[in-house]
Amino acid sequence: MTPASSYLTVARDADAEVEVKRSRFLCTLRRVEDEAAARALVERLRKEHWDARHHCSAFVLGPPPTPVQRSSDDGEPAGTAGAPMLEVLRGRELSDVAAVVTRWFGGTLLGTGGLARAYADAVRAAADAAGAVRRTLLREHALRLGHAEAGRVESELRARGVRVLGAAYDAEVELRLGVPDEAAATLAGLVAELTGGGRETTVVGERWVDGGLDSLEP
Repeated sequence: MTPASSYLTVARDADAEVEVKRSRFLCTLRRVEDEAAARALVERLRKEHWDARHHCSAFVLGPPPTPVQRSSDDGEPAGTAGAPMLEVLRGRELSDVAAVVTRWFGGTLLGTGGLARAYADAVRAAADAAGAVRRTLLREHALRLGHAEAGRVESELRARGVRVLGAAYDAEVELRLGVPDEAAATLAGLVAELTGGGRETTVVGERWVDGGLDSLEP
């Protein structure tokens, strides 16, 4: 399968709580970079909410089409917690995200259907609060410039839709620029135009960045 060049993740951390027959379901939704961070979140919440009976979890990591997906019922009947939580994340097409639902038992059994709905509703409410942002894979180019021209060239590149990922200053200024693969030729033309043909970029890697991209303008 061809790896995706973009995907959605949560725009911000969020918490949401639902109550069903006096049982409380608190969803903690966080952006995470890897499986270790997701599992660390579960353990932190287990210690923080030590009085709760269950800390069920679901997480999705990495870009489509083959992200890492995990879920845990943490003692609830099989398939009533982790699976419905994971299904909400899949349905929202979110990745790089961990959802942990902490449950305090209210004294009334909810049945398998009631549990599945409650766990899913808690994640759904947190996802609504978190919102979503698109991450895009860009090819990273390095461009070295003289100090006298760097400010002007950087400003023009930004105005034309080039993502400036960073800058380093020494004898010259090195800009790190991000564009999709298909825009490499356009970037080369812009750099040639703005530097009078005196500078070229060098591909140094690739990077995932948040947010949509403007169209490059020649």
